[in-house]
Amino acid sequence: MNRLLPIAVATLAFSAASLAQESGHDHAAQGDYAADRYFDPKVMAHAREMMREEMGEMRFSKVMLNLAEYLPDSKGDGYRWDAKAWYGGDIHRFVLRTEGEGGSDGVETADVQALYSRAVSRYTDLQVGLRQDIEPHGRTYASLGAQVLAPFWFDLEGALFLSTQGELLARAEGSYDIRLAQRVVLQPRVELNLAAQDTAATQTGSGLSTAEVGLRLRYEIRREFAPYVGVSWEKRFATTADYWKAAGESTRSTTFVAGLRAWF
Repeated sequence: MNRLLPIAVATLAFSAASLAQESGHDHAAQGDYAADRYFDPKVMAHAREMMREEMGEMRFSKVMLNLAEYLPDSKGDGYRWDAKAWYGGDIHRFVLRTEGEGGSDGVETADVQALYSRAVSRYTDLQVGLRQDIEPHGRTYASLGAQVLAPFWFDLEGALFLSTQGELLARAEGSYDIRLAQRVVLQPRVELNLAAQDTAATQTGSGLSTAEVGLRLRYEIRREFAPYVGVSWEKRFATTADYWKAAGESTRSTTFVAGLRAWF
């Protein structure tokens, strides 16, 4: 009871301070806490800090494996991943993200992003940071993007990337969960990649360079553990397609996939 009393008093004081601040009389901002006259100020300061954390400043973390899939193609066995981890509160977060794909010859494309994310509205986060391409070209980019939960629960993401070579790229993604049953979810997904210029070194043409449309059906054994099957269609456009044709590569593919979506 003796330990709970300062917290209870701090709760009342915190509420009173909030009301005073809203009414324009913020005495607490100047360190004028009435409870300090009757209890140890150090104990009360600790109790007030606990209340601040529990009333909006708590820290959370999450690791999300959005895509981890096997996708056989004309070259043999392939794989793909898209994962992110974040730590922070409701307003400020640090986000680490990676995605890529590969095959029997090893990793073909891979990048890592380190981002600061800030909520600017109830359903929108702005993100700024760095992107490092590990394969195949090793470029470094500044990143500016947004993550939005749109009406009707559409999950949308978009980002601009400016490389140290002056190349400007863009990426847009969108997905939507259609719950067919309590544990069965159908997810359409679209990813578009664009560029502002032709870059022969990365085999990227200006305009819409690649598009991927997927449809995945998952079964949630648990909410945080869901295997899935699906199909993925990918196409390269314009100058990007010309680069791939010149290298003897196909500009479009349709692949059946099987994978796992998990988070903790």
